Amino acid sequence: MYTEIIVNVNPNETRIAILEDQQLVELLIERAEKRRVVGDIYKGRVDAVIPGMQAAFVDIGMEKAAFLHVSDMLDMDTYNREFLDMDDDDEDETSTNGKSNRKRSTRRTRREYKPIQKILKEGQEIIVQVKKEPISTKGARITTQISLAGRFLVMMPGAASIGVSRKIQDEGRRKELKKFLRRLLTESNSDAGFIVRTAAGEQSNEDLKEDMQTLEALWNEIKQKADKAKPPALIHQDAEMVGGLVRDVFTKETNRLVIDDKDEYEDICNYLETYAPELKEKTKLYTEDTPIFDAYSIEPQIEKALRRKVWLRSGGYIIIDHTEALTAIDVNTGKFIGRENQEQTILQTNLEAADEIARQLRLRDIGGIIVLDFIDMEHESNKQKVLNALKNAMRNDRSRPKICQVSDLGLIEMTRKRVRPSLVNTFYEPCPTCDGTGRVVSRSTTAMKIERWLNRAGAYSSERDLLVYAHPVIVDFISGEDDARLSHLREKYKMDIKFEVDPNLRIDKFKIVSIRTGEEITEHFLS
Repeated sequence: MYTEIIVNVNPNETRIAILEDQQLVELLIERAEKRRVVGDIYKGRVDAVIPGMQAAFVDIGMEKAAFLHVSDMLDMDTYNREFLDMDDDDEDETSTNGKSNRKRSTRRTRREYKPIQKILKEGQEIIVQVKKEPISTKGARITTQISLAGRFLVMMPGAASIGVSRKIQDEGRRKELKKFLRRLLTESNSDAGFIVRTAAGEQSNEDLKEDMQTLEALWNEIKQKADKAKPPALIHQDAEMVGGLVRDVFTKETNRLVIDDKDEYEDICNYLETYAPELKEKTKLYTEDTPIFDAYSIEPQIEKALRRKVWLRSGGYIIIDHTEALTAIDVNTGKFIGRENQEQTILQTNLEAADEIARQLRLRDIGGIIVLDFIDMEHESNKQKVLNALKNAMRNDRSRPKICQVSDLGLIEMTRKRVRPSLVNTFYEPCPTCDGTGRVVSRSTTAMKIERWLNRAGAYSSERDLLVYAHPVIVDFISGEDDARLSHLREKYKMDIKFEVDPNLRIDKFKIVSIRTGEEITEHFLS
């Protein structure tokens, strides 16, 4: 697979596209007015402790208070770290206080936590790190389990543990790395834990020692800043998007990184010169006149990534719908009629959809609960084939999806780690008319509201000369279909009712003014 990272930089927006065989699989966007905050460390103040939720709300200086759950608290009496939430997302073995403790990465052990009201109190000052961006109506999610990522190691202050990336498969090398890190921790008398990242597999012990010392120095600097800072205060800002990507994603498996900004290009080269000189020759500065995303045919793929309907090569399609609680994806055969029998046609469509769904989840960065409604199949073996195809297609996903078995209703439920807003939340905002529901009341519903208002006014008011302002669509509708109804009201209550177009009104709103006094009286006779 030929993997490319294409970076487009301008003063107001930075975009990073990850291509696999020229197909867009991930798109990262950072805009000047909304810098990413995941990884940033703050000194915050506890606003409220909620025992019923076993959570606290912490003021870290953002518009909304950040959310801290008890499971994200670093409590050394019960601390038993699971590396599923770490940046390298592929650690399976830890050593705590010299004791080996192997864990299955696919299963979380159930843990008992101290009640949060015994750990925190209102007004308390604490050091926290952002683990999830503010999304929609929710504030940032934070943790006191701090982690600092280097090129080769991830440092976890307060967790005396050692982990090694599963992607380093050589058992001899794994043992060497753990032994070396234990010796360094013993010599430094450090209470921090470390994860050896995949990029460290072929590095020298000196490189690892230097990375560890750099991270320890950084943590000491953060602690010194925290001691002096008054909350809420930002005390450490993680690498910007391009720098973080080079640190975390740009590896020897990547064929090329191309960027169109000279300053950023030089910064990357300087970083690689120190930490990964073998990658420097893979880094290219784009200098052509054609915009870089046009040159790599990325813009059309972005446009397609925003559509609700995604066509499959066979003629089938998937529909992606977002709700507050979850994302639902429906699979349909569409134009595809197959060549053999119905079961085979459905299986082929589902297999193709499984591959496309995996790509769309990565590309759109859809997180949280996801429900997949594949086309119903009769044979259990075919259901398993589709499930296996989905798992296989998602093996390169950096967001650690968890996929359940096919349910009795033929649905596949899964979760995918949500760290930042999806593309939908990045590119769109809720419609001011429908508030994001995708629906508005019908013309006849608004017309009936107006008719009921006039009925009340006719019965309870002496006003007989009225001017009704409404959306153009409503005025046209009432002047046509509902004219007979209004004629009846005019006769029944001896009213003189006139209509005026107001394009600034929503389709479900209207305004009524007394012609005699010029006063708006809409509120007088609403139900």
